[in-house]
Amino acid sequence: MVTAGIFASVFSLLIIYGAASVDAYIDPGTDPNIQVDNDTFNLVFGKSLISVFASMTAYLFAQYIDIRIFHFWKRMTKGKHLWIRNNFSTFLSQLIDSVTIISLLCLNEIFSWDNFIPFVMSGFLFKVIVATIDTPFLYLTVFGLRKRFQLKPGEELNLEY
Repeated sequence: MVTAGIFASVFSLLIIYGAASVDAYIDPGTDPNIQVDNDTFNLVFGKSLISVFASMTAYLFAQYIDIRIFHFWKRMTKGKHLWIRNNFSTFLSQLIDSVTIISLLCLNEIFSWDNFIPFVMSGFLFKVIVATIDTPFLYLTVFGLRKRFQLKPGEELNLEY
């Protein structure tokens, strides 16, 4: 799934750069307040490569770390305490994600280094809140999947063919 997310980001970049490579057509019948010329389009989407690269790098790095930490906690808790695995792996990986993306954006002068700490903290805090809120939904999903596939606690689906 992590790799599929990377390919989706690359696809988005291709669409943006494809759109940027052709001249804007301004329909004479369109309201002049909503027309977008080439300069406006490039101003808005011109730094997409840097932003998406930073996002993809942070996402890839953080998600693979999240997976490792999740499985570490699964071994440590012997398959119990899903909330520990879900939250502790997500908290650390999302801190890494926030630091990575903001660092790359500051290095490329998209953001000022003066904003580094506030942007990292606000992004991380938001992700911690979402991870905490999603824990009951994770438990409901796991309960439903166990029931649907008749799995015992700690048992996983065998997806090999």
